[in-house]
Amino acid sequence: MYSAQELVSQIDALTSLPTVYLRIREQLDAPDGGIHEVSRLIAADPALTTRLLRVVNSAMYGFDGTIDNVSRAVTILGLQQVHDLVLAMSLESVFRGVRPEFMDMNRFWRASVLRGLTARAIALSCRQSAPERIFVIGLLADIGHLVMYHELPTLAAEAASQARVSGEALHQVERRVIGCDFGEVGATLMDHWKLPACFAGVIGAQTVPRLGGEYASDACVVHLANHIVRADELGLSSNEASAEVDALVWATLGLQPDMISGIREEAELHLAAYMSLFFPGGRSL
Repeated sequence: MYSAQELVSQIDALTSLPTVYLRIREQLDAPDGGIHEVSRLIAADPALTTRLLRVVNSAMYGFDGTIDNVSRAVTILGLQQVHDLVLAMSLESVFRGVRPEFMDMNRFWRASVLRGLTARAIALSCRQSAPERIFVIGLLADIGHLVMYHELPTLAAEAASQARVSGEALHQVERRVIGCDFGEVGATLMDHWKLPACFAGVIGAQTVPRLGGEYASDACVVHLANHIVRADELGLSSNEASAEVDALVWATLGLQPDMISGIREEAELHLAAYMSLFFPGGRSL
């Protein structure tokens, strides 16, 4: 049996966050961290500058192409949102050397972006704060599976197969077969990267949101997004997807099951555009 800490420590040699991201995080954490220095760091990287401006001028923010320089983008968005966006845009390079057996990386990142967009749409529907951060957390929510399929491909595939045959929840099967589940592994990686506590808190509680403490509501958002992404992967209808969601999740979010169709349509509408924004490498992943 394996612990989440063991799996994350083994993959650490293959993954490292980019220097520019780490320096931006230093500015966010510093008492005197400044917008000017963050703008300078981003502007020094032409590729990052181009991608950040494309994201800022996308439908996510609604500025309609009016943000034409890094300083203005950072000033309008604030350091936290810039931190989260640079993190999201770094994922392609961070995991470029990770090619898990039994996993189609293009399919994995497509599902991840759809999950992020769905989580954001849910957060907006229930008027939760910081929907852009929820997007990034949703984008990272399944990262534990990437680690598991890289380090323990046979066991990870066996757990998935058993869950499909038995109908048992995947995270429960993973704990029995591997010793930990994808949420635990993802949360451990978030802690290892020293990301804000909400990342590990939400990702670790996504399978059982009621155990999320102060992050329970956001964990419900990602939990619901997971059901919608699963419906997309299996070709299920929105009614079939909503029927599998625990009543406590609907109550916590203040949403009705019949709202899932609109949320799903909103996320799918932007999927292709956001795949190109966050994973421009496409088939090279």
